[in-house]
Amino acid sequence: MNDTDDGGTKNKNQAKKIIFVNTHPIQYFAPLYAYCNKEGLRVDAWYCSDESIRGEKDVQFGRAVKWDIPLLDGYPYRFFKNYSWKPSIHTGFFGLINIGMMIALFKEPKSIIIVHGWGYLTLLLVIMFGKLAGHTVCLRSETPYKQEKLHSSLKLLLRKLFLQQFMFRLIDKFLFVGKQNKEFYKHYGVKNNALIFVPYAVDNNRFDKDYQKLKSEKENLKESLGIPLSNFVIIYSGKYIPKKRPIDLLKAFHLINNDKSSLVMIGEGELRGQLEQYIADNKVNNVNLTGFINQSSISSYYAIGDVFVMCSQEGETWGLSINEAMNFELPVVASDLVGSTDDLIVNDETGYTYKCGNVNELSDVLGQLLINTELRKRLGRNSKEKIDQYSYKVIKNNLQILLQ
Repeated sequence: MNDTDDGGTKNKNQAKKIIFVNTHPIQYFAPLYAYCNKEGLRVDAWYCSDESIRGEKDVQFGRAVKWDIPLLDGYPYRFFKNYSWKPSIHTGFFGLINIGMMIALFKEPKSIIIVHGWGYLTLLLVIMFGKLAGHTVCLRSETPYKQEKLHSSLKLLLRKLFLQQFMFRLIDKFLFVGKQNKEFYKHYGVKNNALIFVPYAVDNNRFDKDYQKLKSEKENLKESLGIPLSNFVIIYSGKYIPKKRPIDLLKAFHLINNDKSSLVMIGEGELRGQLEQYIADNKVNNVNLTGFINQSSISSYYAIGDVFVMCSQEGETWGLSINEAMNFELPVVASDLVGSTDDLIVNDETGYTYKCGNVNELSDVLGQLLINTELRKRLGRNSKEKIDQYSYKVIKNNLQILLQ
């Protein structure tokens, strides 16, 4: 399915269709669009760039990345030519300028247009021209209020003038991804009747199938990675970049100082050298820096885990790796700045939060989980149950509200 051939599942009785406007095909979103179409809800995707399809270099991973799950199967999509003088999703606000998308808005029958954020010129123009063309314009951003509060007073004033007095007046419905995102919208004056819960989710069905298949293979998987069968395994999944603070977890693991524990850090990025230097200088054993792991293989790593950790600071607006890990009955430990913690982590029920940057607190929490098998199992069961509330099914059902 491409720019001229929609194809796919169509429902002629549906008065309007839903069009998601994305910067590029995203491994977490594409399966959602396929799911919705399979379930009878017409969802199209309009893309500003095909970088994730071509396998362009990911600046943060520091290598070319081409996802190995289908990103264009099962739903209608269109790519639009990018007229930017510095065309890329990595070159800032003016990296995406898709003039054809504005023209298409006026040719398209009245539809539900869902725009993911406003961080590129194209996205802002779609909001403006979508409104002018008579479409129902919806915003699905991900900013958590607890991170918004960290900006300077001047920046908050400027954002209030831009968002509350201009952009938000063009939006018909605000699709909040979680509790903190809802509070962000309300802070800028959005009324409850304009808010619809459209949570951030991963393909729970795929990960659950992997979990059911792999849970009996845990010992074999650990053995293949050279991890002692009896070891407590801590899982990290994310880029090795400053925002993710991977060094915090490495230091906390070092403080545990227990030969019966292992740390598996799934990812790649600019901080690899710093991590390797710390390991060498401090003679830290049982650490596996895996390098980039693609989507088709990542389940094998979650399946060997006993706990999942996310250390991120401001900028981690949700953290979908947490969703993935919870599908494998893993308790989660995350910093209090991670956007999803208010939704997914209930202290002593699904995991624990700790003060971002407090390595000693993180180490203490991990030490408690290391020695308490029953606690880990209880938190893991609750974690698995909790993540069912953040699913493609919930998204599809709530998107249908837009068509009523």
